[in-house]
Amino acid sequence: MDYNEQNDREEIYSKPVRAGKRTYFFDVKSTRGEDLYITITESKKRFRDDGTYFYEKHKIFLYKEDFEKFVEGLHEAIDFVRSNLKENPDHHNNGAAEVKSWSNVEFEDLDGK
Repeated sequence: MDYNEQNDREEIYSKPVRAGKRTYFFDVKSTRGEDLYITITESKKRFRDDGTYFYEKHKIFLYKEDFEKFVEGLHEAIDFVRSNLKENPDHHNNGAAEVKSWSNVEFEDLDGK
């Protein structure tokens, strides 16, 4: 089996989320032992001096035993930002408006229960 076949076999689900100049990919993958995990990838288009572009990517691997603590930490960080968010009329309000308009995200289904 070549690398591409193996990589395709491992990916179970993918959800791209476009957010401004970035795209986030939430991918569910399978290990060789058929256990599931999530990768979260941030992808941003960058330009070289010659005008050509490439995608800069940062990836996090999230395993099922860490889902609860990860979600708890994410919720706490989001709650902190929301409660400490200050409007700055001299700054673009796009980011602030997006944070305020987020819906409550429920993550209970992540662990398959």
